[in-house]
Amino acid sequence: MLVIVAPGQGAQTPGFLAPWLEIDAFAEGLARLSEVTGLDLARLGTGADAETIRDTAVAQPLLMGAGLHAALVTAPRLDHGLFSLADVAAGHSVGEITAAAGTGVLDPLQAAVFIRERGRGMADASAVEPTGMAAVVAGDPDEVLARIEQCGLTAANNNGSGQIVAAGTLDRLQALRDDPPARARVIPLSVAGAFHTAHMAPARPRLAELAATMTTSDPITRLLSNRDGEVVASGAEYLERLVAQVTTPVRWDLCMDTMRGLGATGLLELPPAKTLTGIAKRNLKGVELFSLNTPDQIDEALAFCQGHAGTTAQEV
Repeated sequence: MLVIVAPGQGAQTPGFLAPWLEIDAFAEGLARLSEVTGLDLARLGTGADAETIRDTAVAQPLLMGAGLHAALVTAPRLDHGLFSLADVAAGHSVGEITAAAGTGVLDPLQAAVFIRERGRGMADASAVEPTGMAAVVAGDPDEVLARIEQCGLTAANNNGSGQIVAAGTLDRLQALRDDPPARARVIPLSVAGAFHTAHMAPARPRLAELAATMTTSDPITRLLSNRDGEVVASGAEYLERLVAQVTTPVRWDLCMDTMRGLGATGLLELPPAKTLTGIAKRNLKGVELFSLNTPDQIDEALAFCQGHAGTTAQEV
């Protein structure tokens, strides 16, 4: 049983798109997204520095463009690329929009409009006051959650064993760093706001208004939701969840529970890959992992997917 996952914000690194742009189909797809978002994604993904691509309004379309078009060019004979082989699909935070586009819930250009407005709205919300996020690594989960609450922060991501992400104002994050939970480390993340918390509330109305004008289709495979790890079979419901997601914690731990319960045997992470395979290594014992980062891995990635794909897979 094959799981395909798309990473969230913070996974991007300077120059990560450079090798992919040598593939004409990838470059053409990214150019279409650039037109919709008003950003030169090719330049940003090849020549921009870390601080530039840390900007929420930049990072989000970069990540969707990378993941979606890598999936398409890796299996070009299939309508939905690698997603056509997936038995389960999921995305972490903004990766949910990549997964929505990849599984047919949203047309890619519709998804680009949504991600443009999501990024802008979240960037505007982040500008209200200085906020951020930090990973709390190790420690007792109950003690970690209690300490996050004591500091007036939100557990914005629960990434399973060994990592919970706290989010809130920078002064409260500093208080957590100064006095961390027992046996835990607090690591600041390369993001520009307290995502998936009440700090993002100003972004929701514009997304709800946009969503009301959009059309959806039901996903071509099992599509998991960050809200509760459940399979969502309705495209319309999934879009509603995407709107609410900006202020709702990411329960990646529950997504992994569902993957495990469904019998996942292989998990491929789309580029820029490392974060979710790293989490899966700790939490999904016995599941084979593949981090797709560069085009020279395409043949191997396709073979990996074909080897794990179950009943939803199409012939290549």
